[in-house]
Amino acid sequence: MNPLRWDVLLVGFVLAIPVLALGLRGDFTTEEMVDRLPWCLAAGWAAVALVRAVAAPPKPAPKPRRRPAPQPAPAEEPADA
Repeated sequence: MNPLRWDVLLVGFVLAIPVLALGLRGDFTTEEMVDRLPWCLAAGWAAVALVRAVAAPPKPAPKPRRRPAPQPAPAEEPADA
């Protein structure tokens, strides 16, 4: 799965909001913020992958292929002795 899909980016952004807020508040330096943002994208990718794996419908069971019935061997006629 591509890590730059819109759903992965959206979840990564949602997970990055607290990091950005702590950076704006002054608890994180800019360097700490930038170091933590890729982890938000990775966590978003993992969350989306997990939800997609769980929500995927199960694969249908393969249909058994019909084989022709075996032909019985011709019966041998008893020889008159």
